[in-house]
Order: sequence, then C-alpha cells, then structure tokens
Amino acid sequence: MPNEKDTLLDRPVAGLISPPFAKAFAGLAALAVAMGIGRFAFTPILPMMLQDAGLSITEGGWLASANYVGYLLGALSAMAVRIRPEHAIRAGLLSIGLLTLAMGWRLPLAAWMLLRLLAGMASAWVLISVSAWCMETLAVYQRPFLNSLVFAGVGTGIASAGLLCIALIHAAAHSGRAWVLLGLLSLLVSAATWRFFRPHDGHAASARPTHSRYRWNADAIRLVCCYGIFGFGYIIPATFLPVMAKSALHGSPLFAWSWPVFGLAAALSTLAVSRLARRSGNRRVWMASHVVMAAGIVLPALWPGLATILAAALCVGGTFMIITLVALQEAKRIAGRDATVLLAAMTSAFAAGQIIGPLTVSAGSGGSSDFAPALLFAAILLAAGTLLLAKKGDGTA
Repeated sequence: MPNEKDTLLDRPVAGLISPPFAKAFAGLAALAVAMGIGRFAFTPILPMMLQDAGLSITEGGWLASANYVGYLLGALSAMAVRIRPEHAIRAGLLSIGLLTLAMGWRLPLAAWMLLRLLAGMASAWVLISVSAWCMETLAVYQRPFLNSLVFAGVGTGIASAGLLCIALIHAAAHSGRAWVLLGLLSLLVSAATWRFFRPHDGHAASARPTHSRYRWNADAIRLVCCYGIFGFGYIIPATFLPVMAKSALHGSPLFAWSWPVFGLAAALSTLAVSRLARRSGNRRVWMASHVVMAAGIVLPALWPGLATILAAALCVGGTFMIITLVALQEAKRIAGRDATVLLAAMTSAFAAGQIIGPLTVSAGSGGSSDFAPALLFAAILLAAGTLLLAKKGDGTA
C-alpha cells in the first residue's frame, strides 16, 4: 500500500510536470552533480588552475588520477556495503557539494588530492545508487525513455560546468571562485531534489549483490579488456581537452567552448542509445563508437586547431556514454543472472584505465603540453579493442 509520502511524490510538480518526468529529472539532476561536478568539474577548471594556482600538467594528472582512484574505491565499496539507494544518493550529493566547496581554498597538493579522491568515491556512490533507484522507481511507468533522460544528466552536468567556467574566464575570476560556485550549485541542486530521494517504507533495502560462481569464458574476458581500454582511451580528452584547446588556440578564449560541446554531445547521444542498440545490436554499436572515438582522439594529436578540437569534443563526448550503456547491456545479455561478477570486473577495469590515462600523459609529456603521444597510444588501444569486440564468443554482435 502506498503511504502518504508516496502519494505526494506522485502529484504533478507545480501542476506542470507529470510525476514520471519529475522523478526522471530528479535523477538527471543527481547525475549532473555527481558526474558533471563530482567527477569532471576539474576538467574545465584545470586551465584556470594552471594559470592562477601554480599547478603543473604533472600535478594536474595526479589530481585527476586521485579522483579516479576514488571512483574505483567507491564502486567497489558500493558493491560490498548494504544501504538504501536513497540514503546513498543524499549522502553522496551532500558530500560532493561540501568537497567541491573545499577545493576553493588554497591548499597543499596532498590535501587537494584527498578532496578529489573523496569526491570520486561520492560520485561513484551516486551513479550506482541512481541506477538502482531508476530501476526501482521508474520501471513501474514502463517508459524506456525515462531511463535515457536520467543518464542524459551526465552530459548535462558536464556542459553546465563548462558554461559556468566560460563565464568566469570572461570575468577574469580565480579558479577558487569556480570551485566555490560549483559547490554552491551542487548544494542547491541537492536541496531541490532532496524530496525525491526519500526512502519509502514499502521498499526493501537494497540487497547485497550475490556473487555466484560465474563461469568465465573468452567472450567475458574480451568485454573486461575492452571496457578497460575504453576507460583509458576516453579519459585523456575527458581530463585535458580544455588544456589541449588552450594550447592549440594559443590562449584564445574560444578554447573554453570545447568542454560544453563535449557535454552537449554526451547528453544528446544518451537519448539515442536505445534506438541504436535495437537496430544494430549492443556490440556493433560499441565497435562503431570505438572507431569514432579513436578518430576524434587522433585528429587534434596530428592537426591541432579549433576545428579538430571541436571534432574531438563531438566524437569523444558523443560516444563515451553510448559505450557505457551498451557495454553494460551486453554484459547483462551474455551473463544473465550471473552478471554481477562480470559487471564488477568491467567496472574495475574501466576505473583502472581511468587512473592510468592521466598518469600516462604526465609521464609522456614531461611536464609540457604535448599530448600527442598519449592520444595516439589511446587511439591504437581503441582500435585493438574494436578488433577484440569483432571476435565471436558466447554472444555475437
């Protein structure tokens, strides 16, 4: 029996938005904070920190990797700890807001690394918990588009953070102000969506995943390897794209538009995933996305300039969420009820790729702004991943 709180949540918001879409937009907003700010706010702020906070490319790589280590720890702990999704979402959103605010203080590098690590953990908790919350809360409406709308929050958050940074760059603001404003924005969005993530008495707490004896095969191992390659390949432009743009454009203010374009492409591509997968199959879509992403990565490495930077933003931004969604769907398809172990392995490989990517840039650039070696290496790995996916195992494309 629905209680009074459930009934309140099923009323139209302000008489305009139907309950299903109101809940989907709440999920979208939560992912926008978790990913656009908790995970990727560092990307558009990094050029500002290089200029006014005395940060180097090498130190930027360490800060980025600290966040991705946090994401790995968050993903692993979320699988082990038993907690309701609503509690995890609320705690994660609040943590991201406070941790982002704290980044606005002039702190030692080690303290900044700790803050970014904790923000990565919180963003992983929110992402995983919003996914679980969607399956439980939105499934009753039987509208697949609602799930796509929720995951468009990743690109929406990226684009929003990028646009805010553009405004701050034009205002000659310090990077610390960018962190503070994004932290306040996170807290405001959290407050606005708080009521949608109220635990309901009629819903059971999320059960701890059951790890059955999964029978590994060559196909499953290929998925794990390819997902790790994807994590390595996309994270380099996802971390350094605005820095690359600023270097290629010799400091022109136009460089900052690369990140909103990346986010907008990610948000719009999410809405097309279900249709693409139905027409071509998960694996073919994944393979095609690898090719497009590799092309986008190679272009600015070989021919730095505004056109190639924007092409990279479109190609990488327009494919990274597509790969994320179709890869997870493919894992569930080939593993069935035993997908938990395979999904955990893929998530771990993905997180490891994200951690190694920025460190590769730091090592390969020697502290300079030469990203070409790391980008070309990432493109080669993505091409190899495409060939691995083309092999037929237990499941076909």
